[in-house]
Amino acid sequence: MKELVIAQQVSIKELSGKVIAIDAMNALYQFLATIRQPDGTSLMDRTGRVTSHLSGLFYRTINFLEEGIKPVYVFDGKPPALKMKTVDERRKLREEAKEKWEEALARGEIEEARKFAQAASFITDEMISESKELLEALGVPYVQAPSEGEAQAAYMVKKGDAWCTASQDYDSLLFGAPRLIRNLAISGRRKLPGKKEYVKVEPELISLEDVLRIHGITREQLVAIGILLGTDYNEGVKGVGVKTALKLIKEHGSLKEIIKVKGYVFEASVEEVEKIFLEPEVTDNYTLSWRPPKREKIFKILCDEHDFSQERVSKALDRVEATRKETKQTSIERFF
Repeated sequence: MKELVIAQQVSIKELSGKVIAIDAMNALYQFLATIRQPDGTSLMDRTGRVTSHLSGLFYRTINFLEEGIKPVYVFDGKPPALKMKTVDERRKLREEAKEKWEEALARGEIEEARKFAQAASFITDEMISESKELLEALGVPYVQAPSEGEAQAAYMVKKGDAWCTASQDYDSLLFGAPRLIRNLAISGRRKLPGKKEYVKVEPELISLEDVLRIHGITREQLVAIGILLGTDYNEGVKGVGVKTALKLIKEHGSLKEIIKVKGYVFEASVEEVEKIFLEPEVTDNYTLSWRPPKREKIFKILCDEHDFSQERVSKALDRVEATRKETKQTSIERFF
């Protein structure tokens, strides 16, 4: 899908004042994969509980707030039945990666161990609950999706409650998100997998309207291309890449016609997969408001319960408070 999109670089400053619906699970997996010790061990508190997700969520959210971005995190609900095969496959891959990580550690191969550790990340129900509790203390809203978080985030942008979705996945476009931001991080760099090198990355904005216009296709046809290539809900057609899929949809107009002419066989119902993207299960049961952080509650969660440095946490919160005061003062000055 990457070959189809047209992305334009945007600066963090350009996103100030905008509401961004963030794929929460996508973000938490990033934190669990990257925030680790040199040997791949996750950050933990004195009792052995993993804290990588809380560290990433806290400091990245603080950075967003300091830049004037209004984040809202969208959590996955129950996945569609067709996704269970993908869920099981990912679980097995993570279990295999965990075994290889432990084997590499036993051999003393630290770099190799870290590589496998990054692929062995699991998100537990406890981690999700802790993340939501921290967001509440930060005064940042979150939305519980009934099903796919990306579908819910896309719906919120279409509805006008958010300006764009933020995820590393392109499925947001298939779900109809008018705008998708990738690489939404303040650091401006990303570590290359398996290496000690970093590359410079900038947030990139992808417009669904631009993608459809440039390729001369409809959103339904974009979904058809996604199904031909393979999604979380179906395996793609072997030997069909992006160029072939685009050529087929432009020649035949619809996935149904392509299947009729080419005789492709899918193990999943393509009608059901299309419905997941075009008629996703979403909810209007949410309210979005951003409040001042509750310092004492944050100290209790991060410092008292999980051994975070109170000094570092306090300094981070001071930055947000300073931003709030500056914004308030600017607003008063504009009024006069």
